[in-house]
Amino acid sequence: MIKLKIAKHVADNTEAHALFYVKKAVQFSSVLSENGEIRVANVLSEMEKGICQDLEIVEIDGHKTIFVNAAMERGLSSLDHLRMAGYRLGKRARQKQFKTVKLLLADAADEQAKAIFHGLYYSAYKFDKYKSKTTKDFTVTFDIEAGERTKDFERIAAEVAVEQHYTNLAKDLINTVGSELYPEAFAHIAIREAHKVPGVAISILNSKLLANEGFNGLLTVGGGSRFEPCMVKLTYSPKNAPKDKHLAIVGKGITFDTGGISLKPAKNMKEMQSDMSGAAATLAAICAAAELKIPLKISAYLCLAENRIGSGAVLPGDIFKAKNGKTVMVDNTDAEGRLVLSDGICAAAENGATHIVDLATLTGAMVRALGPAITGYFTNDEELSQKIKAAGDATCEKFWQMPLEDEYANELDDHYADLSNIGKSAGAILAALFLREFVPEGIKWSHWDIAGTAYVERPWKYTTYGATGIGVQSLIELSRELGDKA
Repeated sequence: MIKLKIAKHVADNTEAHALFYVKKAVQFSSVLSENGEIRVANVLSEMEKGICQDLEIVEIDGHKTIFVNAAMERGLSSLDHLRMAGYRLGKRARQKQFKTVKLLLADAADEQAKAIFHGLYYSAYKFDKYKSKTTKDFTVTFDIEAGERTKDFERIAAEVAVEQHYTNLAKDLINTVGSELYPEAFAHIAIREAHKVPGVAISILNSKLLANEGFNGLLTVGGGSRFEPCMVKLTYSPKNAPKDKHLAIVGKGITFDTGGISLKPAKNMKEMQSDMSGAAATLAAICAAAELKIPLKISAYLCLAENRIGSGAVLPGDIFKAKNGKTVMVDNTDAEGRLVLSDGICAAAENGATHIVDLATLTGAMVRALGPAITGYFTNDEELSQKIKAAGDATCEKFWQMPLEDEYANELDDHYADLSNIGKSAGAILAALFLREFVPEGIKWSHWDIAGTAYVERPWKYTTYGATGIGVQSLIELSRELGDKA
């Protein structure tokens, strides 16, 4: 566990101090004796020569001091360098069993302090619910000397605590095995979380209500499972929200994806418990926005189903009528995410959304194109695109805009239905073009394909394995962009 204590001045009775540096320069404020400054300069010189290493612990002015490189990794922004520095510092403090560590951050800008706080929190995450033996949690308290910035840093620390809590909620959901987190179980968790946050209302469409209202995408995908599909709708409508903006977030929630009749290969199929990452991020983001009291009307749609082989499974070649009246031929049952998202997008449009963001672990094509570090996104609006990029930059989540190329659109034409759910080429683009078919004119829309960034099998930044929680913080920041900064 990580605790942050913010104070104008911090006494020198902590078990260790931490010092951030870039090359030979100490970052932020530090109060050292003349001998201490000489010793620090020598250590930094040794760092540059490779004699000492990042996270070296050296006695400075009578205090154990952890030297943390604030510009160590390649390809990261300056803020993400600070997140990584905070992450490594948190890991090191826990490894050394330091109960208290002093940080001097009085000269840090707001965004720098926030980045370090996020990194410290990331260092404490673990998912061990299935382990027969678990290690006792160890708490490190970081005493932050903020000087005249105390009130600002207290506010920032409180925001970071909320953002991290909900990032961890999403990660916990994604890391939970598919047999435990089936659609109804996910819906019950959504009810529990919504009831914790004042101002969040929730309703659920079960399979009967989905059929009555024509949400056939979910019914088509979920037909092969003994677990019925459902759509969870959450709403947050603060009184101080602008009247002309309503953000809807639509999350793909395939709680396990076998591929259906178009069965996936056995290798790595276990990762398909993460195919509900979009829905997890969606639930987390709206609850966080409400707890942070962001002044924006937000609705969220969790499109929950299990894509499984069974007696009622959709067959390749089957045709269904979508909510907006268009007919869809299911050429490949493993291209199911776009089918359930079509229901969520139609529901969002019906309920008056001015802006729609859908996010989904949608295509292997995006994984191959951008890998685990960058989320590819599509949008029909340049202003929304700029806000997404700004949100990603602020939260250290990389985004790259992909083209909605109409030249490929005719590949979705079908002989018997209005649309096929796949085409022959440009898989990620065709998936986005398919989704665009369900976005009414006049609505600003973006599709985030998080297939590469939602779940990793080797260490990446502040994730050692499994769910990254991608999207949660960018959605929160986008909500701020549309609300606070409107």
